[in-house]
Amino acid sequence: MASEFAVEMRDVVKRFITPEGNEMAAVDHVTMRIKNGEFFSMLGSSGCGKTTSLRMIAGFEWPTEGEIYIEGIPMGHTPPFQRKVNTVFQSYALFQHLTVFQNLAFGLEMEGAGTDEIKKRVGHALEMVQLTGMDRRKPKQLSGGQQQRVALARALVKTPDVLLLDEPLGALDLKLRKEMQLELKALQQQLGITFIYVTHDQEEALTMSDRIAVMSKGKVQQMGTPVEVYERPANKFVADFIGESNFLEGTIKSLSKDEASVFIPSLNAEVKGMPISEGLVTGEEVVVCVRPEKIKLVDKSVKSDGLFPGRVTNTVYIGADTQVFVDVNGAKLKVWEQNRISRLDPKSFYTVGQEVWLMLVPENTLVLKKD
Repeated sequence: MASEFAVEMRDVVKRFITPEGNEMAAVDHVTMRIKNGEFFSMLGSSGCGKTTSLRMIAGFEWPTEGEIYIEGIPMGHTPPFQRKVNTVFQSYALFQHLTVFQNLAFGLEMEGAGTDEIKKRVGHALEMVQLTGMDRRKPKQLSGGQQQRVALARALVKTPDVLLLDEPLGALDLKLRKEMQLELKALQQQLGITFIYVTHDQEEALTMSDRIAVMSKGKVQQMGTPVEVYERPANKFVADFIGESNFLEGTIKSLSKDEASVFIPSLNAEVKGMPISEGLVTGEEVVVCVRPEKIKLVDKSVKSDGLFPGRVTNTVYIGADTQVFVDVNGAKLKVWEQNRISRLDPKSFYTVGQEVWLMLVPENTLVLKKD
């Protein structure tokens, strides 16, 4: 019976000895279950353990503790060539002296595939990545985006059960990277195979992934869909790492089943009906998290309990949005306003020193532990 999960990491630890002779856990008791046909991303900054986790799935590193399963079979100490996985690297790792065809054919030749089969599979792989007719070119005769496609085709030509991608778009310019994100997601849906993607780019992970594991210091901080990790971060680290957030310190005055009333000194107000994370108690000091795009700047004539006066300290126009920085009783808040109207009148925008009113909607906030 086929496993429900393409890849499982069960309580995996990977320790290294540093040059100073100390032991370091690059991956610290990580458990992940990645479903068949899923586009799964590991997201985090440098040194968080995401690439080491990917290398253990690929077989380039072996776990110090725990086990890695591929299609339900323990593979933690199995050589890479005996695993039905393939890897696409950021550097592409193409053979510069070989043509595109030869790059793709190399792995098939090592497996002993026949000439006709190689031609058929290479042709199909090039068609998948829209490079038909480029088979005689060498990598240096291709653009960065085309080389990335060749690296992808070379990984796909061997029909792996799982495709591992280690920041493959990192070397591309912003516009091309965004185009390739959509192409990769479309290709994954077309093929139906499992993609495991490593990135430090939050927007990239949110754009492509079915689920995301947010990692820090070798541990998984939160695992969930893009909507879950953005709208309901598990802790302050996730809220701060994924997108932008405002944090206001306060004290819980009362709790219901899934909401809290919190007194926020910088606002000199008790805000009621705010969603909470788990494990909070009355009287606990907490942080209230609110995304900049979820705060509204309104006219004082609006009737609402959640209105607070502030003063604009800076504005940044970035095309799609205007970022407005507001001082509220010493608290520095960020507010993102979408530019819905095409206008050139300077009076249409906020100015430094302008008095404004902020509307804080309780259901658009989240109460988190202070740590």
